[in-house]
Amino acid sequence: MNKTILVTGSNGQLGSELRKLTSGTNNFMFTDVDELDLLNKKKLLEFFKQNKIDYIINCAAYTAVDKAETEPDIACRINVESVHNLVDICNKFNVRLIHISTDFVFDGTKSFPYTESDDTNPLNVYGVTKLMGEEKIVQNLDEYMILRTSWLYSSFGNNFVKTIIRLARKNEFLKVIFDQIGSPTYAKDLAVCIVHIIESGVFKTGIYNYSNEGVAGWYDFAVEICRLMQINCKIIPITAKEYNAAANKPYYSLLNKKKIKEEYDVEIPHWRDSLQKFIEEMGDKL
Repeated sequence: MNKTILVTGSNGQLGSELRKLTSGTNNFMFTDVDELDLLNKKKLLEFFKQNKIDYIINCAAYTAVDKAETEPDIACRINVESVHNLVDICNKFNVRLIHISTDFVFDGTKSFPYTESDDTNPLNVYGVTKLMGEEKIVQNLDEYMILRTSWLYSSFGNNFVKTIIRLARKNEFLKVIFDQIGSPTYAKDLAVCIVHIIESGVFKTGIYNYSNEGVAGWYDFAVEICRLMQINCKIIPITAKEYNAAANKPYYSLLNKKKIKEEYDVEIPHWRDSLQKFIEEMGDKL
């Protein structure tokens, strides 16, 4: 592969998994806000004049869903304005964009998995800003892929899996929401999928869904984490209303992955298998 791929937001969960996965190859460049501030148009322009980039994998995002309710301006700058800047760069330098988005662009009122063409209706600031970022891409760029994913966790950074393990070791019981349904996604699996798409040499513009197979509530996810880790902590199911989070979240956001599986011959692991693999790979680090 003689293409050069820039990964933005590379210190996050997915960016870090991509860095680990492609270690030893010379095709990938990794930047985060300290090296390349996507809000700085002048620095962006200088960077792309100096570097011939074929693909951008944009992992940069404001992802603190509850915090975004009180920081809408910051969320908007990162999730919308920076994306608009990347779109301008892609148009100017003929770069293909792979942009990571979220299941939170949906309102969760469906009772069967969301397809890429379903109507969007985000319930919170985070979802609104991610959808606005998507719209900047769709309306202004010819060659792009938007990958919507859900419930991301990885060996890097903070996430639900690590939080449950930490809290379960300290407490006899934990209360976890049972009535929000979706699918956990191991960021390593998504990273493998993205690299596969680039290496395939086929690039089909559009929106694609990717999450691990299977269905889960946060309660189911927590129970399985404790079972695999052999932690004796009772998980008590509660409703989202009882939890009373700052941001409203969809009650059902399962993603239909038929499109990406058929168009790119992608095999997607079940979330339980990926969780077990993750725990085995992490070993004593958890």
